[in-house]
Amino acid sequence: MRIVGGKFRNRALVAPKGKSTRPTSDRARENMFNVIEHADWCPAIEGARVADIYAGSGALGLEAISRGAAFCLFVEFAAEARGAIRDNVDTLQLFGITRIHRRDATALGEKPSNLGEPFTLIFLDPPYGFGLGTKTLEKLIEGNWVSEDAVAVLEVGAEEEPVTPGWVCQVEKVYGAAKVLFLTRG
Repeated sequence: MRIVGGKFRNRALVAPKGKSTRPTSDRARENMFNVIEHADWCPAIEGARVADIYAGSGALGLEAISRGAAFCLFVEFAAEARGAIRDNVDTLQLFGITRIHRRDATALGEKPSNLGEPFTLIFLDPPYGFGLGTKTLEKLIEGNWVSEDAVAVLEVGAEEEPVTPGWVCQVEKVYGAAKVLFLTRG
């Protein structure tokens, strides 16, 4: 696994060991960022405040930082995954522009004031088949975690049809066993 674009292009990333995470493929990640970078409904990545939720290795947030995002919050409950994120942040020396939260993403609560402004680009890659993406999208709005012009990129199983109250699907892409929805506030 590697970063596919930006200033850290081709830098290797470590993934958590075991089968508890399912990293987004390099090809799918590259395609996702192509959609984001060329969509007129998406705020610019340059200077964006990013949240990578159900972060796993942190690859999506690290890709955003590589492409010019100003800050990334990684939300991950699993200790092994947080360790992989920490290793990747350390390797890329991204101190001060990243933060790791150990939290259940379906119970985020109110955004802490010390996290600054709301997030403009949110990646969600929850375990498939449990409806966690829908629950988390609701909590992001309820807790004032996201800006009014925020874009959320939700990865689900290819057969899933998630309900996304408060969000409008702009684009839907299928990458093998995964479906990615690009959502705007609505």
